[in-house]
Amino acid sequence: MSFSAEVKEELAKYISSNKHCQIAELSAIIHYQGHLVRGNDGQLQLQITTENPLVLRKCFTILNKAFNIETLELEQECLQNHKNSVYTIVLEKEEDLFQIFRAIKLLDDEGVFHDLRDGVNPVIIEQYCCRRGFTRGAFLCIGSMSDPNKGYHLELVCSHKNQAQQLKEILKLFDLDAKIVERKKYFVVYLKEGSHIVDFLGITKARVALMNLENLRIVKEMRNTINRKVNCETANIAKTVNAATKQIEDIIFIRDYIGFSKLPDTLREMAMVRLEHPEAALKELGQYLDPPVGKSGVNHRLRKLCEIADLNRG
Repeated sequence: MSFSAEVKEELAKYISSNKHCQIAELSAIIHYQGHLVRGNDGQLQLQITTENPLVLRKCFTILNKAFNIETLELEQECLQNHKNSVYTIVLEKEEDLFQIFRAIKLLDDEGVFHDLRDGVNPVIIEQYCCRRGFTRGAFLCIGSMSDPNKGYHLELVCSHKNQAQQLKEILKLFDLDAKIVERKKYFVVYLKEGSHIVDFLGITKARVALMNLENLRIVKEMRNTINRKVNCETANIAKTVNAATKQIEDIIFIRDYIGFSKLPDTLREMAMVRLEHPEAALKELGQYLDPPVGKSGVNHRLRKLCEIADLNRG
């Protein structure tokens, strides 16, 4: 099971104890996967269509708890080129429809219907807890996450621009910096920061997924830190080896073409010590001198030897 599927499995099991939060979550399901249609007999129907059985489970549960609706018509269809079956919940009982429409503010007091494409009525998500419920329902219906082992990316795919813009504003209220990108005929609201995705999981009550993601982030950060240190140490070792190789080449040139006898005593001693200890660090080389010399003193003498070699090569 993918990480995204695990998150949805956890969210599907979470049922808020507050009716207004249940209504907010149902409102997300209806706005993102619901359609108002007329049946063959002209009767108004609410159809909720999904490929995800988890959405069905959550929808059935909320309709039962919040509206005491126990009997629903369910249609199943296997479309060509679809891996999964497509399920459609059909609500057409007038009494049930109108109590749902009024609860989610799809139908106002004057009997006017509001377009699902315009987004949810702000009254539904006015409270902080209801915004959490709505966001939970949104991810369950239209959300997905990449494998956190490969990267951090969470997205919610909306069919209409108004829905995407509203969803972005809702996430902004949670201090989540969501962006929108248009992809073919869809509008994708996305998060790419690992910390924001962790916060999103907390907001939607996916606590197990949150802990799993945090553990992965800690391991990744430790691995990255270790790699940075290893790379830094490797670079330093390479730099030291290259410098020592150059020093030895210059000292051999001086010995063969100039002669150590032409050097001052301090430089002659330094040249001989470096040849005897080609792998020693500067601080260690200083201990072989008589009297011992510090790291900066050794570096100064070696630099002088290099300058003498460079001048004579020219």
